[in-house]
Amino acid sequence: MSSSPPPSRTPLRARGASPAHAAPRARPSLRAHVRRLPLAGVLRLGKPSDIWFKPATSVLVAMAIPHLTLLALGRLDLVMYTMAGSLCALYAHQLPYAARARALAWVVVGMAASVAVALATAALAPGAVVLVAVGALLAAAQKALCDATRIGPPGHLIFTFVSSASLFAPQHLGQVPGHLALTLGAGAVAWLVGMAPATLRPHGPERRATARGLRAAAAYAEAVAADAGGSAAVRARAAATDAVHAAWQSLHATRTDPTRAALHRLAATAEEALAAPAAGDPARLRALAGALRGTGTVPGVGAVAAHPPLERAEAAEAALPLWRRLAPGSPLLPVALRTGVGCALAGYAALALGVGRPYWALVTAASLYQANVTLTWSRGVQRVVGNVVGVAAFAALVPLAHHDHAALIVCGLLCAFGAEALISRNYWLGCVCVTPMALLVTEFGRFQDPGALIADRVVDTLLGALLGLVAAVAVTNRRAADHIEHALAAAERARAHAERALSGPAPDLLRARRRLTASLVALRAAHDTAAGEWWQRELPARRVADAERAGHRTLAATVRGGPLPAEGARP
Repeated sequence: MSSSPPPSRTPLRARGASPAHAAPRARPSLRAHVRRLPLAGVLRLGKPSDIWFKPATSVLVAMAIPHLTLLALGRLDLVMYTMAGSLCALYAHQLPYAARARALAWVVVGMAASVAVALATAALAPGAVVLVAVGALLAAAQKALCDATRIGPPGHLIFTFVSSASLFAPQHLGQVPGHLALTLGAGAVAWLVGMAPATLRPHGPERRATARGLRAAAAYAEAVAADAGGSAAVRARAAATDAVHAAWQSLHATRTDPTRAALHRLAATAEEALAAPAAGDPARLRALAGALRGTGTVPGVGAVAAHPPLERAEAAEAALPLWRRLAPGSPLLPVALRTGVGCALAGYAALALGVGRPYWALVTAASLYQANVTLTWSRGVQRVVGNVVGVAAFAALVPLAHHDHAALIVCGLLCAFGAEALISRNYWLGCVCVTPMALLVTEFGRFQDPGALIADRVVDTLLGALLGLVAAVAVTNRRAADHIEHALAAAERARAHAERALSGPAPDLLRARRRLTASLVALRAAHDTAAGEWWQRELPARRVADAERAGHRTLAATVRGGPLPAEGARP
């Protein structure tokens, strides 16, 4: 992904000046640029997520309960249907519990709908050609819906994995209701597992989101002190803006109570440090973040203006109905189209080669698609490396897993836990555990020849990755640069609104500040997405840098409640 350019030295339009006197906007160049697809750093390990153990433990418990129940009943052949519901426990760990309850319920409903379509198709379809077509369409729809609803990791991949496997499971129409009931029952267990921590830490997600915002603001203050105006400070500023915005979203997702009101004040402190980093104290910000661990009293920060409730007008994009987010021209549609085309190509290629499980190729292709081609390429490299190492891990586990069905269950559960524990460090490392888990699932009905399973998996991985990348390059997203223009216009409107609010009442100023922060997050996301497209016209990088600098100058003024700082002053 391209790094952000240094801030422009071109003077910005003075506050209150007429637009007629602004410099004419340069037309973007139509000259296309082919960007290199990187290899350096693709497999580098990062820091684990601060909540890696939560999805890992949740999926372990949510899978163990139905697995052991089916073992006691002697019906391990039904594990695939309960596993579909159990995997719902992977979702919504970043959300406050009231919002998580709704999101998890929709995840279970969406999973059940995917399984229902897949099982009915498996029972009625005349052949594998139709199954691959339906699998590709489901994958595209799942990708679009997961991106539009912002459900978060693991996104559409789990839905596609489950529905694709269900498509190729031998099925009679009369069996579908019973198998679907197993999915819903396991989904209910996953919902309870996901909500269980609320009894111990009812404000845990909000505390973590606020702590991330404080730590990111501290990192930005340090970067400004060490590298004023340099690329490190620009990157730290983008990360801090995103983290602080996420903290406000978390706090406004549910009703305010005394604890959340105290967290509001801490989020406001992080926001003030973001807007005026020179005045921020990194050590104090990190100490406040550390004090949010556990269930102790939220530390006070003195007199900080209380933020008014979030209005839907401030989150216009989030307030859009789902059909508007998926309307023609949406930035989500090209990626969904890539997903459908890539899955179809991979599935039909696997059929043509006579591979026993073409849905593995389909799922591999579906796993690649990210916001742009550069990220998709990186994910492809990670997927291939992780799967190849993963089949070696499966070969090592087979003697133990084939000992008896209890050992098979234990191996599967450990792989599921390991996948979620490791995947936040790098996707390929998680695939080392995901691959043997997927192979072990095929063994619950009966033990199979491991050599044949390994050969099929390797072939399907290579097919899916290769044809998935072909589809990503072939299905272009030429409108990515247009979305930068929309984001620039929205950021300019938000900045003008914030400048007008400087002379208004405090609640209006605070709302304007949040709106401006959200617009800057959206602008950076739009630029980074377009910058990672393989074939794209020249981007307005300088205008984006100018808009970000002007927006952060205005943010600084909203913290002081006074006039804008002089041009060239550090925000």
